[in-house]
Order: sequence, then C-alpha cells, then structure tokens
Amino acid sequence: MNAAPVLIVGGGPVGLMAALLLARWGVPSVILEAKPSRELVGSKSICVQRDVLDIYHRVGVAEALMREGVTWQVGRTFYREHELFTITFPDPSRSAFPGFINIGQSSVERKLESAVAKQPLVDLRYAHRVTAVSQDHSVVTVRAQTPTGIVEVTGTHLVAADGSHSAVRDRLRLDFEGHSFADLFLIADIRTVLPFGAERRFHFDPEWNPGRQVLVHPQPDSVWRIDWQVPEGFDLAADQASGRLDERIRRIVGDGAYEIVWLSLYRFQQRMASRMRVGRVLLAGDAAHLMAPFGARGLNSGVQDAENAAWKIAFDRAGWAGPELLASYQHERSAAARENLRVTGDTMRFLVPQSDAEWAWRRDVLERAVVDPAARAQVNSGKLAEPYWYLDSPLTTGLPPEHFPVGPGQPRPPVAGVLCPDAPVSVLAEPSATRLRELFGTGFTVLSHTITPTVDTEVPTRAYRLDLIDRDGLAAEALRAWPGWCGVVRPDGHLAAVLNDPDANTVRAAIDRARGGSV
Repeated sequence: MNAAPVLIVGGGPVGLMAALLLARWGVPSVILEAKPSRELVGSKSICVQRDVLDIYHRVGVAEALMREGVTWQVGRTFYREHELFTITFPDPSRSAFPGFINIGQSSVERKLESAVAKQPLVDLRYAHRVTAVSQDHSVVTVRAQTPTGIVEVTGTHLVAADGSHSAVRDRLRLDFEGHSFADLFLIADIRTVLPFGAERRFHFDPEWNPGRQVLVHPQPDSVWRIDWQVPEGFDLAADQASGRLDERIRRIVGDGAYEIVWLSLYRFQQRMASRMRVGRVLLAGDAAHLMAPFGARGLNSGVQDAENAAWKIAFDRAGWAGPELLASYQHERSAAARENLRVTGDTMRFLVPQSDAEWAWRRDVLERAVVDPAARAQVNSGKLAEPYWYLDSPLTTGLPPEHFPVGPGQPRPPVAGVLCPDAPVSVLAEPSATRLRELFGTGFTVLSHTITPTVDTEVPTRAYRLDLIDRDGLAAEALRAWPGWCGVVRPDGHLAAVLNDPDANTVRAAIDRARGGSV
C-alpha cells in the first residue's frame, strides 16, 4: 500500500470523519486546519440521522454520541394555536439506533478529535492555511501558510472539507452557484426546563412571532435550541439591551429560570459547487454544498460524502479501483446534493415565500390544514434527512426500477443503489457482528438466500448465506429475499446489485462494475 498520505483540508466533523474512515482501510492522512485551535462554540448542527449513526459507529464514536445525545421520536407542528399534526419515529427492531438523536456539533467534534488523537495514521495540524493546490496524474500538493512560514505537503489524494469559504474550491476556481435568502433567523441555545418532553416543535405564525415561525429542539444537559425567524433589520444587541430578547424567550420558557448558552444570527444559503471532483481532489460537506438546516440534511450528508470518498480513495490507492471509481464520486454525491437542495429549497419556499402568490398559497394551506387532513400533507416545516439512492450510478448493476418512490421520507425498496437495510444476524466466525450492517465496511459483501456463490475477485470480498446468519428471519424480510436471491453490497453499505440465481461470472461482473471497472 502507498505510504504517502491522503491530504484533508479542514478539521471540522467532515474532515475528521474522512480521516478516521480512511484509517479503517490502513490509509494515513494529514489534516490541515486553518484555525490555530479548535473552536467549540455553540451547538450549530444538532440532528444526527439513524443511518449516519451507523457511519459514526464504524469509527467507534456512535456509542459516545448516543450516551450524551437526546433521542427524540415525536415532532409536532402548529399553526397559531392549533396543533396540525404529530409525526413519530418508532425505533424498529431492525436498527440499533433511533431515527434521530440531538447533540451539538461541538460535542461531535470533540469526540471525533479524541478518536483522531488515538489514531496513529492521522496527523492533525492546526494553523495551516491553504494558499495553493496543484496536482498531476499521481500526487496532489498543497502549499500552506503556518506561523513559522510556508510549507508544502504532498499526498495521493485530497479531500476538501474546509467549509463554505473553501480555500481549495477557490484555488480550483470552481463556482459556488446558488443564492442566499434575505430572511434573518436567530438561534438561541437556552438551558431551562420546559413543560414537555424531548420533542421537536414547529410553530407557524404563533401570536408571539406573527407572520413568521419558530422551531424548538431538545439538546443534552437541559439545553433547548430555539430558532426564530426575525424581521429584516433585526439588531440582536438592541434586542438584548431593550429586554425584547427576554420577552421572546419568555414566550417559550414561561416564568422559569433560564440561561442563554449561545446566540447566533444568520441567513440561510442554498449553494453547490460546480464540480465535486477535480482529478484527485474530492470536495465534501459545506465546501461542496450549502443548504438550509430545516430537515438536518447538511452535516448528515457531509458525513455521507466522507464515507463515499474514503472507500473509493482507499480502493484507488490499493490498486483495486477501476477507471470509473473516483469519477463516480462526482456522479453519486452531486446527485445526492441536488436532491437535498431540491428538498430544502421546497421547504424554504414554504417557510419564506418569495412572492405574493406564494404567501397566499401558504396561508391557504395552513388555514385549510386546521380542519382538512388532506391539506396537512402540503405543510412543509422540513423533510428530514435520509440516505440517497444511487439507482443510476455507473457502479450499480441493472436498470432503475419503474415507479421507484422518490418523495422525501418515503420507504425505499431494497433494490440496487439503495442503502442496505439492517437486521439482527448471528455469525459464528464473527461473534462481534450482531447486525447485518456490521458485516460491511471492509470490502464487498455478497449475501445470498440459501447458496453461497463462488466469488473469485481481486478485491476484498466476503460471502454469507442468509439462512445461516439470519437470526430471526428479519434480514430476508427486509431484503425481500427469495430462493435464488443474491445481493452484492458495497463497502459503504449500498446495494450494488440484486441478482436472481447468479453464477460466479455474474457476481464477479457486478463486483467489477461496483469497483469502477468495465461497464
């Protein structure tokens, strides 16, 4: 294996995750972070989605996140004094994790940095501000300004995870197309006791914020995220000095004691880089895409970027990748970013209408939703994060199925391209693996219903028979497996192929395609 490191620019959660995921493949990395030290200020991103917890589990931090985080399974939506509807996220027996936990980004970064400190393959360097990026057919070179002068660092690949003001994206002269919303939002982290449990509450047009909305989310340590839409020209300092901020907070916390932990005033943006892959450079997280946070699709998708990048870089370095593998990062993750931007764009158009007609339509929907259950489906306070489906990826075998459900939150059938569902398993040779997804992540996995196909391939591959490991029959049920069924699972857990009575050549061809080989 190549001894040269992978370069990672940006030491936030996406960059740290990329480094830890690469280390699972034995790949060394150097993280270059522009700031002189870690700034752990405010909650920032707070919602972690179930499938992303599985990625955190692969690098050994999910259990710590679960211990600290708040699990919430109820979301309530209100219009003025009316509760329109309630959504719940039951914890199905097939998953080790709840639908969502809430934990501040600062805590996530702290746990990831602790894991990095214990990982000898990761070299985290602060106060390295990137000033130049160059590459050829085999290496990437980064020039960085440090307190002691200019340094050059060379690696086989580069993951640009340096945020919305990405220096790498700028040096590559990539556009960051999109727009900013003029509407202002105020986030306050408030430590207090509220008269309801750990649940998400979204208020449209409450009497205490007329014409606008307020979102309330639980966090650990009795802290609540309160997110107000505020009027143009809002002055936070003046609001505090006049007592108006206290009045806003009292509308939610009542007469009880509270403590302000963090305040932030900002505007939302919807942007995407013109390319997410340039040669040996892959853009991830906010460096590649920015989206409104309603639905928690920002950091969750950034972590999925990191995982997609990590296994493909590892394969490329090991000589296992075909010519299309690195290129598939652009195809798959830009498609995921476009979908997330489409969904969050629809949400923002409902939350902050941009025309008189859009305002009129929103008022009509909300007023009808008070009495008409059919209208409630049109109320949009954010469609929650979910993994993307790579149906038309160059790595996926087979044509996309007809009538595949693409609406936000709709259940996806276990077809090629979709993230493999989870279920309890029992594997004698691997007693630590108690779930199907714990078998993934170190190569390709071949699952079959009753017969293990002969697998002869040059890339790491393991095969399992469901009838021998499926502890409760839930795996076959979740996969809709039938006699003769066979599934090929990628290292990131996505189904690369669903086959019927395949021979060894058919399985080998599916794996070859999934590693970016001949199509």
